[in-house]
Amino acid sequence: MMLDENAARQRAQELRTLLHRHNYLYYVLDQPEITDAEYDRLVRELQQIEQKYPQLVVSDSPTQRVGGTALSGFTSVTHQVPMLSLSNAYNAEELRDFHRRVLQVAGSQPVEYVVELKIDGLAVSLEYTDGVLVRGATRGDGTVGEDITSNLRTLLSVPLRLQQPLTLVARGEAYMPKAAFLRLNQEREEAGLPVFANPRNAAAGSLRQLDPKVAASRGLQIFLYGLATVQTERPMTHDASLRLMQDAGLPVNRQRVLFTDIEQLIDYCLSWHALRHDLPFEIDGLVIKVNDLSLHERLGTTAKSPRWAVAYKFPAEQVRTKLLAIEITVGRTGTLNPTALLQPVTIAGSVVSRASLHNADLIAEKDIRVGDTVIVQKAGDVIPEVVGPVVELRTGEEQPFQMTDQCPECGSDAIRYPGEVAWRCPNVSCPALLRESLIHFASRDAMDIEGLGPAMVTALLSAGLVHNVADLYYLSQDQLQQLERVGAKTAENLVQAIAVSKQNSVERLIFGLGIRFVGAKGAESLAKHYRSLPALMQANESSLLSVPDVGGKVAESIISYFGAEANQQLIEKLSTAGVNMSYIGVETAEDLLGGKAFVITGTLPTMSRDDAGKLIE
Repeated sequence: MMLDENAARQRAQELRTLLHRHNYLYYVLDQPEITDAEYDRLVRELQQIEQKYPQLVVSDSPTQRVGGTALSGFTSVTHQVPMLSLSNAYNAEELRDFHRRVLQVAGSQPVEYVVELKIDGLAVSLEYTDGVLVRGATRGDGTVGEDITSNLRTLLSVPLRLQQPLTLVARGEAYMPKAAFLRLNQEREEAGLPVFANPRNAAAGSLRQLDPKVAASRGLQIFLYGLATVQTERPMTHDASLRLMQDAGLPVNRQRVLFTDIEQLIDYCLSWHALRHDLPFEIDGLVIKVNDLSLHERLGTTAKSPRWAVAYKFPAEQVRTKLLAIEITVGRTGTLNPTALLQPVTIAGSVVSRASLHNADLIAEKDIRVGDTVIVQKAGDVIPEVVGPVVELRTGEEQPFQMTDQCPECGSDAIRYPGEVAWRCPNVSCPALLRESLIHFASRDAMDIEGLGPAMVTALLSAGLVHNVADLYYLSQDQLQQLERVGAKTAENLVQAIAVSKQNSVERLIFGLGIRFVGAKGAESLAKHYRSLPALMQANESSLLSVPDVGGKVAESIISYFGAEANQQLIEKLSTAGVNMSYIGVETAEDLLGGKAFVITGTLPTMSRDDAGKLIE
């Protein structure tokens, strides 16, 4: 029976209340009262009402988790309270050192700690006004993050409306459960797409998708671990803050323990070395926080991290496997990089068949030989590297490594500059250098050309369509469609992405050029100082040395790069193609308002003081 509008409004409100409650029971209390099928039936009923009466749709309706349109980009968000990173402890003695530093401030006061699991995901901030989710953001650099509200709304464990009408900012970790990660990689493998290295990368990549529907399909979840601000009487302890968040409907990991004895705390941390593998999600350690919030204020923070907390990081997981061969690859700056080809082995949840050997000197120093049984670990549980050989397992058939004296790509004689460990290919026309320079030029921190990954770059080079980065801006859709497995839509999207990149602020171009020693931060400092690429090209050494983040080696490299005629011609070709050569970045509040303070008093006629504060920020 179809309801009239008044009855539909009442029923829609009933359904929204029911669904919010069942989400709370499922994701926060882990005490579901209805089956998934019954939950889906309630959602469908609400969808039918909202389709019949679209005027009844509200922003916090459970039906509104996935927006209908993709974003063109993410906007910046300034955090009201900085999202600091944690200092690390890697063993028992470093945990005792942390405890001693806390006691120096606490004095005779007994200190209680809360120990929580350190979820391996993406740090995010959730902002609620009167109980309704209004903004979600990434950590970014701790001060400024990206607004990913649309994507965070797709996480079923993120409440769109709290159980209480609180105004607060909560901090947490969005993560991908192990089962969802395995399923995603299986789907990508079957579709011929590259797989993700680990659940953390998968979670971060999913939440930075411009289309919320992609994020919604990835099965992400979240745990909240901290209360940044709350417009109510603030709890006295961190544990009470977690209970307040949980009561409000925010999912808090209940696997936390209170300790007053540091040795018991250490034993508990050590016990998780083995227990972590039984969890349905990845953790890379535990977080120890002083429970008393008044002691937080007395302990304070450094520029980067709070003094009232520390992250106990698990030691890198090490395994043994066979070193089958050593392959030399050429980096974008011409370095010849030795890479170990391994008998595939699982480390920290992912299969590894290649690992870094860094450089020839280190291979000789560790006496690593082809055919060795070697110890492999993931540095920071991310980058596979060879620790060293298991000498006692040698059979005598192992072969010492001999570094090549020629570039494996173009055959040029390799050179080694004084004071450096790397061997390099000096040929600026080396195909490998061109390939890596194109991949770097298109990367996210450089020109950010979506769709121009390693496979596409290889295809362009094989077809002879590009010979330098400037050639990218002269590609046509017809040319791209001649490439194998490139259809009209793919070609159209790539041409559009390349065109869009012309409008980037010049710091991206400076970084994308791959000038030796000039990183993303240095490129931004140069762009802000000189305001245009032509001005930077004319700079002398004394001028360059006055720029933040520029030292003697960097200045020498910049002058050398722009002094080369081939590079001058490259810049001219980019300019002719319409690539922006000027700094168009937005000045930060620190640039414009440094040293100034704003005080809002009394009653404002058109907004609250909180809203005024946000406008000022």
